[in-house]
Amino acid sequence: MSEHNTTPSLACHDPSNPLIPGSPKSLLSSTLETGASLSQDFSPIKSICAHLNAFHVYASDPTRIVEANHYCAHLTEDVRQCILYDSPNPGARILGIEYMITPKLYETLPQTEKRYWHTHVFEVKSGMLIMPKPTGVVPQGVWEKAERTEMEQVVTLYGKIYHLWQVDRGDKLPLGEPQLMTSFTEERQFPDMERVLDERDSRFPGADWRAKRESRRDIEVPEMHPDADWTWKKDKQQQQ
Repeated sequence: MSEHNTTPSLACHDPSNPLIPGSPKSLLSSTLETGASLSQDFSPIKSICAHLNAFHVYASDPTRIVEANHYCAHLTEDVRQCILYDSPNPGARILGIEYMITPKLYETLPQTEKRYWHTHVFEVKSGMLIMPKPTGVVPQGVWEKAERTEMEQVVTLYGKIYHLWQVDRGDKLPLGEPQLMTSFTEERQFPDMERVLDERDSRFPGADWRAKRESRRDIEVPEMHPDADWTWKKDKQQQQ
């Protein structure tokens, strides 16, 4: 975990990430970034209103699991967009993007397109999907209520994910084609789920996926379209 300087800084650059190749940022780069942070408007990213954490798998190889921190904005009541990072810390790498849409928009898609999208039911109901509590004075009970409201919305949405940087295989840079990702629909698809989620929760104060699973039992499970989550269905279809 990165060491943080206690001296406030106006520069927008992050501490060097040892996993990323290249020379340390020069004084000139830092100076230019400081000027930009003071004078430019970053409206698109200022609309980000939620940080979610969950796990993705490659649609082409569901044995490869990647943790993703989602920083999401609402474009409309029916469309959300998220920037995905490999950590919530300074110097985090952008993994990719996720779009989320409501069922009414999903129903307008052609069948071939529908199969690129996944559901969030298991993510929510299992406690895997969390909205990490920020450090500060927000009481745990207040935050859990806000998270509950977020989960009640996300459980109904369809998501489409592309990862650009395959950090799980040790790539030092984003290489190759964008990779379609998906998520889990049942526990047996997620090897060592309990261990993985326990480790994740240890990094986010107040996070407890088991408690969240229990508290979300009464969240209604929506009826989802059969063409979603195609990664887990295509082999069965080919056998028929």
